[in-house]
Amino acid sequence: MKNSKKCLNNDTMSGKADLHIHTNCSDGFFSPVQIVNKALRHNLSIISITDHDSVSAVPEATEYAQRFGIEVIPGVEISSDIADAEVHILGYFIDINDDELNRYLKFSRDERFHRAERIIRKLNNLGLKITIEDVLKCSGNSSICRPHIAEALLKNEQVSSYYDAFNKYLGNHAPAYEKKVHISPGSAFKIIRDAGGIAIIAHPGNLSENLIKDLMYAGADGFEVIHPSHNDQQTKYYKWLCNAYFLLPSGGSDYHGGKKNDDNNFGKYTITKSAIENMRNQLSKKNKNSVAV
Repeated sequence: MKNSKKCLNNDTMSGKADLHIHTNCSDGFFSPVQIVNKALRHNLSIISITDHDSVSAVPEATEYAQRFGIEVIPGVEISSDIADAEVHILGYFIDINDDELNRYLKFSRDERFHRAERIIRKLNNLGLKITIEDVLKCSGNSSICRPHIAEALLKNEQVSSYYDAFNKYLGNHAPAYEKKVHISPGSAFKIIRDAGGIAIIAHPGNLSENLIKDLMYAGADGFEVIHPSHNDQQTKYYKWLCNAYFLLPSGGSDYHGGKKNDDNNFGKYTITKSAIENMRNQLSKKNKNSVAV
């Protein structure tokens, strides 16, 4: 079933926001400045950079976006694990200088490096010629992700295409796959909240109904309603869920660019400014309550 309705509600299209965008500081293709330029061309007034385990793109994007009146909400995407299922959690309005947040992000980036080393050993045992130095040339200063390993394999002519690398070796059930070290969703929620942010479950359409309930009980602030992987029925369901349980709806394109071939998604999967204001209001209430305590 194809998506026919990409905006969260029927509010005016002015003030559109995309709260799920990646840059080349994690596994995205474009720089923070290039992302802001794309947002400008697509008439987005608010974006959030939500790189995996990194907030390094936020300052550059924020400073550059101010020239054009575009707001950049500080964000991050954290991987967690519950009942053998991987759950991605988006943190918005975070203090990117928070000590505990940055300690966790460093730990996670270090784990990504060690995971890459384990994957490379498996690839070498399968007869593929690739080194950690090859991967580092592709990742640069960003957090190492599987797409960087796929790119290195392609550059070394060990695979015929980027997708061949994933299908044959790097995919979740492929022979060189290595599971990431994850924290629990509850721990991720705490890290995000202690950094002053709100915690939103990313692309919940990939999760079971029982798991969704567990995440609600664990204290999720909301769910990503708008996402390219959601069909119309899922979009309506998660919108209803947020309304019924007083949770925050969010959404975005989950844009990566480059070999992901998702350029058509940018500017298409958006939420309205009123949804952002609901997030701000909830944060304001939490801050008042914490001061009162």
